[in-house]
Amino acid sequence: MDRDEELAVLLGALSDQHRQRGSADVDAVARRRPDLAGELRELWAVAQFAELIQRPPITIHRPTQPTVESAPPALPRDFGDFTLLSELGRGGMGVVYRARQKSLNRIVALKMIREAHLASADDGARFQAEAAAAARLHHPNIVTVYEVGAHEGQAYFCMEYVPGPTLAQRVDTEGPLPNREAARIVAIIAQAVQHAHEEGVLHRDLKPSNILMSSDSGSDSGSGGLTPKVTDFGLAKQFDSTESLTRTGAVVGTPSYMSPEQAGSRKDLTPAADVYSLGAILYELLTGRPPFQTSHPLDTLLLVLEQDPIPPRDLNPSVDRDLELICLKCLQKPPELRYSSAGGLAKDLEAYQAGDRLSIAHGSLGSFVSRLLRETHHAAVLENWGLLWMWHSAAIFVLCIVTQIMAWSHITSHLYYLAFWGAGLLTWGTIFWRLRRRGGPVLFVERQIAHAWAGGTVASVGLFLIEVVQGLPSLTLSPVLAVVAAMVFFFKAGTLSGQFYIWVGAYLATAIGMAALPQVGHLMFGVVSALSFFLPGLKYYRQRKRGERGAKG
Repeated sequence: MDRDEELAVLLGALSDQHRQRGSADVDAVARRRPDLAGELRELWAVAQFAELIQRPPITIHRPTQPTVESAPPALPRDFGDFTLLSELGRGGMGVVYRARQKSLNRIVALKMIREAHLASADDGARFQAEAAAAARLHHPNIVTVYEVGAHEGQAYFCMEYVPGPTLAQRVDTEGPLPNREAARIVAIIAQAVQHAHEEGVLHRDLKPSNILMSSDSGSDSGSGGLTPKVTDFGLAKQFDSTESLTRTGAVVGTPSYMSPEQAGSRKDLTPAADVYSLGAILYELLTGRPPFQTSHPLDTLLLVLEQDPIPPRDLNPSVDRDLELICLKCLQKPPELRYSSAGGLAKDLEAYQAGDRLSIAHGSLGSFVSRLLRETHHAAVLENWGLLWMWHSAAIFVLCIVTQIMAWSHITSHLYYLAFWGAGLLTWGTIFWRLRRRGGPVLFVERQIAHAWAGGTVASVGLFLIEVVQGLPSLTLSPVLAVVAAMVFFFKAGTLSGQFYIWVGAYLATAIGMAALPQVGHLMFGVVSALSFFLPGLKYYRQRKRGERGAKG
């Protein structure tokens, strides 16, 4: 049984366990098979999400309880100090009512766990965490929590009532918003999110439906429009805490608005995750749709992980270029390429409204070079290639050294060089690919890299045939080998890491050197080729080992 089949069997057993018991012990399986632990957790996270999106709203089942929700009690009805007047909305865990608080004679929003008798301990803990997170935040653009309590065993928290529509409803009604109005709204939301971050709270589920639009004249409404207020901290988490209310490997959030690191079920989220979601909200305000949206949430997750969003101006030509630049900066896959804080985003949006220069509209040559050399979100796949690239550096070095020795030995027949390079590259390429397949599932981007390398191999062997056809002496076109390698690394630089642009330059310089000093040309090419694979291979091999040690720790 190969590695892929073993993973499939283990995932099938976990799925059966989850259906029978309501949970699956992934950690126990990972301890039994540490060699598959990393891939198993990643695949289980996706499989788990696929199951979650197909479940009915109530997922807690007890043998002695009916599995169908009971009809909600008639309204209005009393609930302690409150009279529940109407239902405002409900989600997978909670329900929110418009209520009148009798003692203070005011209209409030009251949130409680729906079907409390079916709630698990995790549901209760998550509900309390939401109340605690929201209650500690005091900002005019965050829905205020007045009190937290319980009545007859039913926990609740009382919030200010915001009668306006959600931001999602406004977009559904009006479509894309004018540039400055979109910038105004997201700037206010970003300021509120910055306050939450300063209090150590990540929202993790920012989206238009969690933004209420208030007409409260006491709020900062800028030009007099409706003012946004952030609500629903049900997935909020203290980012300075090591505790989590979500299971290891769980994907939390809403796919169309979650950051790639959330979609990849990373636990070490930073404020950059909320900055991404703010960018997704701005994108929807400008275009009328989120950056990624498909008919199936799992497909949306894959787009979030792998694809770049369509530029807003391609969907709505009236979008200002500067605002598009701000939006796309928020939606960068690597967190370090986004705004460093929600406050930084707010400042650029305010600068845009005032007609001032943006922080990202200019920069020094050093900052441009730094951005150019950064890794892309695909660079992590190189951890699968690290050791193989070190072996590849040895193989290519041996190939070049033998060729140089043949040249020094005055071997002039094209046939020898053609056979040696053709057989050598084909044999090593086959071994390399089989070794990679044994290491686990091959990702799409890895196949793209492999095709680029294969194209370079074909071009390299083709040079010997061209020499034969044109009647050129053997190795006359050898400097072109370095040019071909430069083009392959140029592709890798755009796909994986800008640091490969350095090797593009090194290969082009090598091509000139090979033309100037043909008597040592292949020696030069062998040294540069070996280093171009060995150094990155060593870096990503060590990076993978550090990750494995961290997972075990």
